[in-house]
Amino acid sequence: MTGRRQLIVMRHGKAEPFAATDHVRALTDRGHADAAAAGTWLAGLRLVPDHAVVSTAVRARETWFDLARAAGSDIEPVFDEGLYQGGVDAALESLQSVPEDAGTVILIGHNPAAAYLAHMLDDGEGDDEAISGMLRGFPPGAAVVFDVEVGWSDLATEAGRVTGFHAP
Repeated sequence: MTGRRQLIVMRHGKAEPFAATDHVRALTDRGHADAAAAGTWLAGLRLVPDHAVVSTAVRARETWFDLARAAGSDIEPVFDEGLYQGGVDAALESLQSVPEDAGTVILIGHNPAAAYLAHMLDDGEGDDEAISGMLRGFPPGAAVVFDVEVGWSDLATEAGRVTGFHAP
């Protein structure tokens, strides 16, 4: 693929506070609604992911399924344990392994890694309102959209320009 790519970095939706293990915590009703709202927002921007990298945690998987349904995406996501176990470096490595022909990619993970990744990728030249929203916090269900002009394997610090931010 040549030309511009879009990257969406999203934190999973609001999850229940307790479960048998952290990995199996599910979304609350609000979390399901917020994930669907993010999908509707992305569809309104004509940003339907053609590649998805999602944490293996139940709450992240549920976020993906709700978002995909609302956005109109029927792709099979890549579930990556590293997004659950690792930090920002693991998230970046996961994105660097995305197929080069992917045009619109979404990563659904956890904080603090999702917020750190978004701030790390920001080149500081993007949409002022979106950047301001992102700087106010990255709550459950938040998503930031970047334009990316490098190949996925070359994704690095300050490689993205913020074009949109959504928070419940």
